[in-house]
Amino acid sequence: MKMQSRKFRIGDLAKRLQVDRFVIRFWEKEFDITPQRSQGGQRFYEEKDFQQFRLIKNLLYTKKFTIAGAKQQLKPNNSKIIASQKTTIHPPDENLIKTMIDLKKQLIRLKKLL
Repeated sequence: MKMQSRKFRIGDLAKRLQVDRFVIRFWEKEFDITPQRSQGGQRFYEEKDFQQFRLIKNLLYTKKFTIAGAKQQLKPNNSKIIASQKTTIHPPDENLIKTMIDLKKQLIRLKKLL
């Protein structure tokens, strides 16, 4: 005998994940997740959906990934971890660093004049 999987609504999913409903709807769009719908258009989620949303929440809230980084991490056959701003893909430009330091010095001088 095949067991029927439990389905629950967006409010139930939001409670289980401890996020607001709008967060679920936003993640659906951003991560291309399509829940099942009733004839009336209500969303219905299964346990596998909960697990996917839980993983997304962990990547975004706990591991501090950006949306783009979380999407990359969720791609199949992805073996590398991409964190948010903490990971630099290219080394910083030396000229940019010097310009920023000069700008900071100028701002400090201006502040002293005020």
